[in-house]
Amino acid sequence: MLKINPAVAAIEEETAFTVLDRANALKAKGHPVINLGIGQPDFTPPKHILEAAGKAVRDGPHGYTSPQGLPVLRDAVAQYVGGRFKAPVSGDEVVIVPGGKVTFYFACQIFGGPGAEILYPDPGFPPYRDAARSSGAKAVAYPIREEKDFGFDAEEVLSLITPATRLIIINSPANPTGGVVSRAEITKLAHGLARHPDVAVLSDEIYSHQVYDGVDFVSFLSFPELRDRTIILDGWSKTFAMTGWRLGFGIWPRHLIDYVKKLITVDHSCTSVATQMAGLAAITGPMDEIEGFRQSFQRRRNMVVKGLNDIKGVRCRVPGGAFYAFPNISGTGWQSRDLARELLDKAYVALIFGDSFGVNGKGFMRLSYAASEADITEALRRMKAFIEA
Repeated sequence: MLKINPAVAAIEEETAFTVLDRANALKAKGHPVINLGIGQPDFTPPKHILEAAGKAVRDGPHGYTSPQGLPVLRDAVAQYVGGRFKAPVSGDEVVIVPGGKVTFYFACQIFGGPGAEILYPDPGFPPYRDAARSSGAKAVAYPIREEKDFGFDAEEVLSLITPATRLIIINSPANPTGGVVSRAEITKLAHGLARHPDVAVLSDEIYSHQVYDGVDFVSFLSFPELRDRTIILDGWSKTFAMTGWRLGFGIWPRHLIDYVKKLITVDHSCTSVATQMAGLAAITGPMDEIEGFRQSFQRRRNMVVKGLNDIKGVRCRVPGGAFYAFPNISGTGWQSRDLARELLDKAYVALIFGDSFGVNGKGFMRLSYAASEADITEALRRMKAFIEA
């Protein structure tokens, strides 16, 4: 009988994709499904990005690139990110990868292993936990609190650090809650980490362009004293509506780059060169459409929060970023897993039950408002009718 690596067998399927498959199956049968489960913008990438990709497909280059990515793209990323956050970034610190997940997966591989501990947010993006576990490390959850607008308490996080802790994963703005951790708590955590020089930080900032109402987003690049152990995760998927293109980047401490390049040569050799050329056009081109995307998300967020709070038994805080709402449905009498199933099967609205994001997600649902205003309005109408029936 075949023997499967238990670390791989323990990986759980990401619920958003399970729900996507189920929603698509129902839609194929003719049911009027509205999918507010999957987290991807409903926009088309700006035209200049599509033209750059087409040119690269026609004219090349067509060969391998450096495992680290095209130098011209790495330099452009360094200038782009450094300019945004007024922090010195070099192209030598940038690694281009096929999607954001690669960066935190590689970080877990580098810092994990038997006996190690990796801290991750709960509720949080489920692959964080599974990446930690698959590395052989112990995945240790730290709580994200509704009463803190889905942020964390820095002292609580620091209290979970042990001599075995090797890595802390942070996500702000966050999936699934839309929470943006306050500057005060981010700063407390950064200062507290001075007492733990053996702990690295992975800051997932993939939603950093999606912040609303002047919310104060703080990049971990703001703490130069931690640069030698800070990894920044970002990419093109959410900002430029390029989820299916699979293009991300990490900003790594220079002393870790060789380890990352070794993992790349084992895993995927390099990122698609045509996709890299599209990425270059994205971050060096006009950003007016990107700001338009953000403003559209903010309008949709306002619709969603109002609509959810109008449903009996549901309460929803105003998310400061990303494109998710995380309503508390405990007042409805439903378990979130059961409600998600029934809403899809009977009201044809796809959402994600909160427990799939961790034990602290129990009693919540994730709703993505990366959908048209018409779909959001109809989905909220169906949800209200079903829950209040």
